[in-house]
Amino acid sequence: MDVQGNLQGLKSRIIKELEELYLVTVPTGQILTRELAERMLAITHAIGREVAVYLTRNGHVLAVAVGDSSTVSLPEHGSRRTHMLSGIRCIHTHPSGDTKLSMPDLSSLRRMRFDLMAAIGLKDDDIVCSIAFFTGEIMETGEPVLQGSGEIDMKMLGRINLLSLCRSIDKLLQKNTLKDTTDQKERAILAGITGKSTQEVAEESMKELERLTETAGAEVAASILQKREKPDGALFLGRGKVNEISMALQETDAELLIIDDELTPSQETNLALMLGVKVIDRTALILDIFAQRARSAAGKLQVELAQLRYRLPRLGGQGLILSRQGGGIGTRGPGETKLETDRRHIYRRIHELEQQLQKLGSQRRLHREGRRAAHYPSIALVGYTNAGKSTLLNRLTGADVFAEDKLFATLDPTTRKLELPNGREALLTDTVGFIQKLPHTLVSAFHATLEEVQEADLLLHVVDISSVNHREQMESVQSVLRELNADDKPILTVYNKTDLLPDWADIPDTAAQEGTGVYISAVSGYGMEHLLERIGDMLRGSSRTMRLIVPYDEGSIVGYVHEVCAVFSEEYDERGTVITAEVPPEAKTRLEKYEA
Repeated sequence: MDVQGNLQGLKSRIIKELEELYLVTVPTGQILTRELAERMLAITHAIGREVAVYLTRNGHVLAVAVGDSSTVSLPEHGSRRTHMLSGIRCIHTHPSGDTKLSMPDLSSLRRMRFDLMAAIGLKDDDIVCSIAFFTGEIMETGEPVLQGSGEIDMKMLGRINLLSLCRSIDKLLQKNTLKDTTDQKERAILAGITGKSTQEVAEESMKELERLTETAGAEVAASILQKREKPDGALFLGRGKVNEISMALQETDAELLIIDDELTPSQETNLALMLGVKVIDRTALILDIFAQRARSAAGKLQVELAQLRYRLPRLGGQGLILSRQGGGIGTRGPGETKLETDRRHIYRRIHELEQQLQKLGSQRRLHREGRRAAHYPSIALVGYTNAGKSTLLNRLTGADVFAEDKLFATLDPTTRKLELPNGREALLTDTVGFIQKLPHTLVSAFHATLEEVQEADLLLHVVDISSVNHREQMESVQSVLRELNADDKPILTVYNKTDLLPDWADIPDTAAQEGTGVYISAVSGYGMEHLLERIGDMLRGSSRTMRLIVPYDEGSIVGYVHEVCAVFSEEYDERGTVITAEVPPEAKTRLEKYEA
């Protein structure tokens, strides 16, 4: 029961109090008791030096040491296992009350592979604490990744199950250190609350989250839905449900928790501390998928901007988490390395990205003006993700756009020429899919891409009619269109995937479809002719049939008419070329003087 470290000048009474710390025990699974913290801080207050205790996982004090005002003496205790934690945690005091962990603290944590490093102090007569621990991930340099908390109180500290945390970290350290995991899928547990939605809608949202998780490349180990009207302010989920998830993490060997909603920074931090695994929300998951899907320069810039805007408010209080360089869902994308800089640098990077995207927006406007000059009407495909927009683009235009039965299979917009039955040509653009709870960071960051929707003459709202939740999906799309101020545009609803309906009786006949939309199958080609006719009719709605007489010495006008109009007849008499054509709005002014 020797007290180690700098004991010079200490009175025998103080040394006795230090020795008595060996008699204190901490319940298994608990990091620290208030009694032990108060006794350590009382000694620190008396001597003005740091006091450290080293505890085993069963809560027994293994060693007591005294440091000075800047560091703590950390002797070697026991044998250190290469691929696992040491089974010992270090708790030490900070006389100043500032519990921020120092570089020597973190160095000792790495060198000794402690279960956890904690610094405690007094702030406004209350005990506060900062902690750091391994995540289980390994950097490219071979160094294990550390994660930490900001300053937390004893109540929050008491919610963390240390035993569960250490077991999770040990498993990950063994897996990531002993074998190559580049081709292994992360195992995730999904969790959500019903909120004010019905049970059926909430379950459908969880199924969608499962598809998002699989799209991101992870394996779903379990899915947990809690019947709860509103989220818990501290943990999002109820404490009992968090304990249930803790058990499920152990049983399924999962290393990731995904929440089916957007978490506040404090909720994310609190859940990670209590469960000892990486925690991400629906927004981070979608951003990760976008990071994988972005191919063009514009797409990558927009993803990075969305990531930085999402992560910026999460900088405060995260401490060491900003230095992690781990892999897996939630860490991919060009924005990750920018988290190694401070808030000022992130603001600067956001400003740079916004300027670059403004330039790209200007280039897109020039392209659109060029298309307008060529008098091509523009049509934009909009709809819920995986509704079949890319497949429909391929079917109508013969394009070879990547299409797959996955959420957000395509991200970058693609424009192709579309030939209508009346001989007129239009431009058809495939846009990024929408989704329930679409993050506002994505809507704002992808504004340059979504301008294609705002500038279109006609929107084709593609709906997966085979989905039991298609009405809710339609409302989600309408909500985003309202946010883009594009809900007042002409819209033709295209009910896709009729080939997946169990009964053909669910499909109205062609005559009955006129007022409701068009029923098609982009895969089989069913309904394509009727769809093209309806597109032509809607574009013709703003056009006008005109009879033109063009003098023979103005032959260029005849060429212009054939280029921009649907020509029904062409005759010749002594006055010139007599043409009957459907004239689009943009050509009316130029051709009015030739009208017969």
